[in-house]
Amino acid sequence: MKELVVISGKGGTGKTSLTAAFAALSENKILCDADVDAADLHLLMKPDVGIKTDFTGGGIAQIDLSKCIECGLCRDLCRFDAIRENYVVDHIDCEGCGVCVDFCPEKAIAFPIQICGEWYISETRFGPMVHARLGIAEENSGKLVTLIRNETKKLAEQRDLDLIITDGPPGIGCPVIASIGGASAVLIVAEPTVSGLHDMERVARLAAHFKVPAMVCVNKYDLNPGQADAIEKVAEDQKMVVLGRIPFDPIFTEAMIQGKTIHEYKKESETSRIVAGIWNNVISTIQ
Repeated sequence: MKELVVISGKGGTGKTSLTAAFAALSENKILCDADVDAADLHLLMKPDVGIKTDFTGGGIAQIDLSKCIECGLCRDLCRFDAIRENYVVDHIDCEGCGVCVDFCPEKAIAFPIQICGEWYISETRFGPMVHARLGIAEENSGKLVTLIRNETKKLAEQRDLDLIITDGPPGIGCPVIASIGGASAVLIVAEPTVSGLHDMERVARLAAHFKVPAMVCVNKYDLNPGQADAIEKVAEDQKMVVLGRIPFDPIFTEAMIQGKTIHEYKKESETSRIVAGIWNNVISTIQ
C-alpha cells in the first residue's frame, strides 16, 4: 500500500484543489483529510458520513469549591494565571498542564478529559474518505491527524485498497509532522513567489529529516515564471522530483463553486490535461 501526502509550506497554494483532482483521476484508493484545523476537502467530496466519533484529548482543571480550603497553592503554581481569586478556573487561560491537580493538598481539583473534535468515516463519489474536524482553538491537532491516518490505513487494508491520498496541513508544525511520518512520498505544492520558495524549502527540509521522498509542482506558475524557475532549480538541487507546472486558471474556482473537481467540470480543458499529466508522473514516481 502506498500513501501520497499532498502538502505545502503555506496555505492557499491550491493543495486541496489538486488533491481533489487526484481523487477523480485515481483508482482503488481511499482519501484522508489530515488538515484537521481547517478541513475543507469535504466541500468538494461531499461525503456521506457513515460513522461519527468524538475526539478527546487533554483536560481542563475544575475546582470543587465544596472541598477547596482556598490555601492559594494552585494559584501560586499556575504559570498561566488561569485560576481566579474566587478559585474558578478560566477555561480559556487553562493550558491543561495538570500541575494544580497534582499538588492540591485537598484533592479538590478534577481534570476531566475534554471532547475537542470529531472524526468521520464517510463515502464519496470517489470512494471512502476518513476526515475530521477539530474544535475552534482546540489543541492536540497532531494527535487527531495520527488517529485518522491510522483509521485510514485500517480501512484501506479491510477493503484491499492500494493507495491512500492524504490532503495534509500547510506549514511545518506538529500536524504536518504527524501527517508525513511513514508516508511513501509527499507532493509539495508551491506557488511562484519569494515566500513560496522559502516555504517550500522549509517543508522540504522537514520531509528530508523524516526521510520521506519529496516531489514538487508549481501552481499558478505563469504569474511569475522567473520565480517558478527558481523553485524548480532549488528542488532539483535538493534531489526532489519536479513533476510539472500548473497555470493560473479560473476553472479551479469555477469548479469549486459548483462543488466539483476540475476534471468533472471541464475534463477537456488544457489545465485538466496538465493536472492529469502530473498525476501520471506521481504514479510513475511512487510505484
